[in-house]
Amino acid sequence: MFMKIVFLGAGNLATNLAMALKNRGHEILQVYSRTQASAEQLARKTVAEPITRLNRLVHDADLYILSVKDDAIHQVLEDFPVHEGFLVHTAGSIPMDVLKDHAAHYGVIYPLQTFSKERLVDFNTIPVCLEAASYSDLAFMEKIMSDLSGKIYYIDSLQRSYIHVAAVFACNFSNFMMAMAQEILQKHDMPFDIMTPLIEETVQKAIENTPVPSQTGPAIRGDQQTMERHLKLLAGSDKLQNLYRFVSTTISNYYSSDQ
Repeated sequence: MFMKIVFLGAGNLATNLAMALKNRGHEILQVYSRTQASAEQLARKTVAEPITRLNRLVHDADLYILSVKDDAIHQVLEDFPVHEGFLVHTAGSIPMDVLKDHAAHYGVIYPLQTFSKERLVDFNTIPVCLEAASYSDLAFMEKIMSDLSGKIYYIDSLQRSYIHVAAVFACNFSNFMMAMAQEILQKHDMPFDIMTPLIEETVQKAIENTPVPSQTGPAIRGDQQTMERHLKLLAGSDKLQNLYRFVSTTISNYYSSDQ
């Protein structure tokens, strides 16, 4: 079942999803973005028409995928001129019901992964969370997405919001911590790749044993002398000192309580 698809948005997720759908034989008709450069960048990759005005949207697409920043969704929907097609959004923290006044058939496609334009991912390994307004709409979405991923989950809006906040902790916060490690190492002329085996083992251990029992380090041991030495080493940065102190205290309190 090959679809004619329009993308509203040309960011990281949109780029990966559009390329995956195109590679499965679906036709990407148009790519909308507020900027011509962004629209053209993805349109070139998917052999689609780039547009920057919503009133130029075609009205005969099978599927319209809204994949813009969360705070831009309502504005795009206010100006969305098509009511005949199937409309979905891809946001983790936005309820499905924001679409109900803009399309007869609607739903949510939420791939649980971190995306970037420069690094296309294999969708076959990605959990895809689906939600739809009806069973028939859900079946329509499943036909499309099951061709991309073998990990389909039926997740409602509240569950998806909890998945999204958990993903922020697991992905965004952990990546920021690695960025802080990189900053410390670069400041003292050491390469970040010295951390690679440690990072790989940390992630693998968390996957195999779950994170809670895998925690190590001076905070869980209550090693105050080591933590004080670390804080002295970070004396040149209030940002890093405060972050170290807050996280260490949180870890210590978490493991000393009944959770």
